Formats: sequence, C-alpha cells, structure tokens
Amino acid sequence: MILAGFIVTRLIEAAVTYNAGATTALYVDSVIAPLLPNMQEKGQFGDTDIRALDETLGQGALGERLMSFRLWDRDGRIIYSSDKELTGRRFPVNSKLRDAFDGTVVAQFERAEDPESQKEKSSGRPLLEIYNPIRQPWSGEVVAVSEFYEIAEGLERTLLRAQLWSLFAVVGLTLVFFVVLSAIVLRGSRMIDTQRLSLSARVAELSRLLSQNEALRLKARQASERVSALNESHLRRVGADLHDGPAQLIAFASLRLESPLLTEPTVEDARRDKEIQAIKTSLDDAMAEIRTISHGLVLPQVEAASLSDILKTAARAHQQRTNAPVALSLPAEDFELSSSEKTCIYRFAQETLNNGYRHGGGIDQRVAASIHNSELVIEVSDAGPGFATPPEPSHGLGLAGLQDRVESLGGQFSVDSSANGTIVRMSLSKKNSGLG
Repeated sequence: MILAGFIVTRLIEAAVTYNAGATTALYVDSVIAPLLPNMQEKGQFGDTDIRALDETLGQGALGERLMSFRLWDRDGRIIYSSDKELTGRRFPVNSKLRDAFDGTVVAQFERAEDPESQKEKSSGRPLLEIYNPIRQPWSGEVVAVSEFYEIAEGLERTLLRAQLWSLFAVVGLTLVFFVVLSAIVLRGSRMIDTQRLSLSARVAELSRLLSQNEALRLKARQASERVSALNESHLRRVGADLHDGPAQLIAFASLRLESPLLTEPTVEDARRDKEIQAIKTSLDDAMAEIRTISHGLVLPQVEAASLSDILKTAARAHQQRTNAPVALSLPAEDFELSSSEKTCIYRFAQETLNNGYRHGGGIDQRVAASIHNSELVIEVSDAGPGFATPPEPSHGLGLAGLQDRVESLGGQFSVDSSANGTIVRMSLSKKNSGLG
C-alpha cells in the first residue's frame, strides 16, 4: 500500500505539473509569437524586440508569475534572457532542451539544477521549470525553445493537497482491507478452534471406543475359551451320565440274558419269568434315564414362541422334571427378540431354575419378567440359603457360561446371593436386539 501510494502520488504530481506547465507555456507562447518573424529574419532580437520582451515579461501578470525567462536556439545558445548576463552565452544541451526541440513541452517542479539556473536555485521559492517549443505559425517547425521559471506556490499547495488526499485514500483503503482481513482471519481462527475442539472430542471418543473394543475383544476371547471349556465339561458330564446310568443298566441286562435261568430248560417258569421281568425293569430304567438326559439336551422350538411362551415352557419342563412349583410373573406386552436371544432366555431360565433346585432346594422359586424403557429384565429367584461364591458348574452351562451368552448379545448379567436367597438377573435392550 505504501508503494501504491507513492506511485499514485507521483502520477498525480506529474499530471498536475504537466497541465500547469502546458497552460503557462501556451500563454507565454501567445505573448512572444508576434516577435518571431523579426528573429527569423535577423537571427536575433533587435533592441525594439528586446525592449518589448522586457516590458512584457517584467510587468503585469507575467511579471508577477515568472522569475526568469530564456530563449534557446538549437546550438544551446541563449538568444534572450531576463538575466542580461546570460544572453549570448552557450551551455551544454541537456535532455530537457533536446526534448523541447523535438516538440515536447517539459515541465518540472522544484528541480532547478542546470548550470544556468543558479539564481533560481538560490531563491528558495517553489518554482515550476517549463521548456516550451516555439513553432513557426505557417510551417509548425520548432525554431526556438523558451525556458522560464514560474513561481508555483499555488501549485505547491495543490500538489500537497493532492498528495494528502491520495495518502488518506491509500490509508483508508489499507484500513478497510486490514479490518476485512482481520475479520476473515478471526472467523477462520474461531472456526479452526471449533473444529480443533470437535476433532479432539472425536479423537477422545474414538480412543474410548477403541479401549472398549479392545476390552470387548479380550472379553469375547475369554468367553470363547470358557465356552469351549464348558462344552468339554458338558460333554464329559453327558458321557459320564450315559456310562454310569443307561450303560450300566444295559450291561446288567445283557449279562442277565446269559443267566442259566433263561438258558436251562429245567428252570421253573416262575423263576424264569422273574428273571425276564428283572431284565425288562433294567432296560426300562435305562430308557428312562436316556430320555431324561435327552430332555436336558434337546431345545424345544422357541424360534416362533413369544417371551411369555418361552418362560412358561422352561418353567413347565422344570416342574415336570423336579415336581417343584415355579411362580411366574410375565409382562402384558411382548418384546421383540431374535432367535439367538430367545434361545439365550430359555437356557437362562432352564439353568438358573436347575441351579436353584440343586443348590437352594427349590424353595419358593420364581421367574419374573418386566419391560422398562425399552429394556427387558428377567429375574430367577429362590429362597434358599444362598452362597458366598458361585457353585462349580457340575451340570448344564453354569453361571459363567450364562454370563458369556448374555453379554455376547450386548446384555447385562448379575447375581445377588444372601442368606435369604439368590436372584440371578439378565437384561436386554431393544437397541441391542438382533445382534445374535
């Protein structure tokens, strides 16, 4: 902006100076033009011409405006000068004089630096130096150049005023740009700060989610390891139950088939019938145990069942197996569940009822389901003696397996046990529904 202001000021100064010089030159040219024919004929001015020039340039408006006046020829000789000591002297042709003989009006403000201008330079007043080409009226040829110094105090004020206005304009424009750019930068800075805070919050949230994902991944791996161990334990239990129960009874029946009571024809019918009945009883017992084991392994059809039907089925199966009553408290509305969630709920009710019967004596067993704020909560309780630490899973999935199954679906699992009884609780939210 400083450079622009300097350039604009110089352009204004040059334009004003040229216009002022051209106006003055035109006026002076009109005054001395009548004297040119005499100079053309004689090569110099006569006494009459010089007297006329002295009177014209020394009096009136020109006398007040002009400090000095000179006429030059092409050779650098001063034909006429208001300072008589310079008349007839020769000086080097400078660039300004050369440009004037080429037909250009040259005007300079406060630059009296030529050798012949020592008087003007020492005056200390603001001067406008003008070189004006003088042409023949009929041919337009430049025959002489007039050089004069105009007292330019008014021009100085005009230039100063123009410079000040240009300076004010540049400063005002600079301030406007500064204010606008400051507003843009301030707005951008605030936007960057807002985005930085938002980005920091996102990074913190992502870090928290990564930590949660890492914890969930570790938990899922541990759950997978526990499920594998529980499955192996469950298979060993099933194998032990088959070996110790039905297999022994069938082996006993197989040995009795080779008894002499069945092979000897001399054995009494009553004794033979008694032996056959014992074999039949052993086989019936084996079949009953096989059905009992199978009943615990086979999952009923719960995919199309509602929440209430699933809990009723689990409670009914438990009552048939143990003859222990189970109180049910079911919600009036249904809860949308996926197939894996329905399976989880059935296994949860089955296993917790079995644990309550096995470890709590089946005293006052209850199953209660409720829905609060789109969250399903199922509680299985009993009034047994409770336990300080969870019992080892000798049958079924066990509490650890149930916890892994529930949490794998995004649910919550908890156990509260005291001397007054035990409550096992699971919960599922609709936002997690369908993950299984």
